[in-house]
Amino acid sequence: MTATPLQVLWFILIAVLLVGYFVLDGFDLGVGILYPFLGKTEKEKAMMRVSVGPVWDGNEVWLLTAGGALFAAFGPAYATSFSGFYLAIMLVLFGLIVRAISLEFRHHDHAWAKFHDACFFVGSLVPALLFGVAVGNVVRGIPLSPNGDYTGGFFALLNPFALFIGVLGLSQFIAQGLYWLGLKAPKDTGVYTGAQKLQPIVAVIVVVLTVVATLMALLWVKPELAGGLPAVLRWAGLVLVLTGSVGSIVLSKQGRDLGAFIASSVNCVALVIIFAATLYPNLIPATKGSSITIASAGGSNTALLAMTIIACIGVPLVLLYHVLAYRAFRGRVTAEDLNY
Repeated sequence: MTATPLQVLWFILIAVLLVGYFVLDGFDLGVGILYPFLGKTEKEKAMMRVSVGPVWDGNEVWLLTAGGALFAAFGPAYATSFSGFYLAIMLVLFGLIVRAISLEFRHHDHAWAKFHDACFFVGSLVPALLFGVAVGNVVRGIPLSPNGDYTGGFFALLNPFALFIGVLGLSQFIAQGLYWLGLKAPKDTGVYTGAQKLQPIVAVIVVVLTVVATLMALLWVKPELAGGLPAVLRWAGLVLVLTGSVGSIVLSKQGRDLGAFIASSVNCVALVIIFAATLYPNLIPATKGSSITIASAGGSNTALLAMTIIACIGVPLVLLYHVLAYRAFRGRVTAEDLNY
């Protein structure tokens, strides 16, 4: 069975939505993970919270949209992934909810300040790690029944390859957070200097982990489960990771913090390219049973055409919202912002 052009288009669009989430909510999660390490004083903690406070909820729209697009465009893949990874997904959702509550309550509920600080950290760490673990399992392949149901258990998902990909994803989330803090924190603060010191270290770690993950994929992923796209795309993604990491280090040293953040975001694009190129034409490769492919799980052309028309209207509106939001809260955090 061959995928139709609209099915391929929606495979690409979902990848684009994942890039949007990885880049934008990536720095939110990264700031939360860095919170107990760079926020030494109450003022520094407030500065870190305020840096993401006005935008974190809008950033999560990309994840919701990607999930909705997967449900509408590739229903069987949505059913298998959400039922098979049910416990992991619930942990992710629980983490995101806890993070949101802690951010909103922390400024007003001083009696429970330490509790909210811990929730902000854990609620950022758990999703950041498990997103990568999920990607690792999808790339490696999972056992499926003839009906397309996941036949493994939760702990089977915590295999070495998936955990390694989880650490890779976690490292890039942290990198996004560091470069965002470099962009938002005042230069005369400990948050900014601490982020500057960690930026090149984490950038190098991301490159090393990406190279090792690529080599592990060659050993762990069965050839019949590997993507049907030219291998040059995966190697191009690897080169982009190297370019983005080196560029972010150089630009940060030059004091060009916006450029450094954009260069770090290139890594997010590159990692999704590697993931998509490795996966295509599969959506969920199966180590046992039949893989779920774009063609077998894709919706009808009528439904996908309607979705495409809606996307042409909705996506520009979402982008406009982001432009207005980031324009309204542009610049570094000020003392007045800490009292907001």
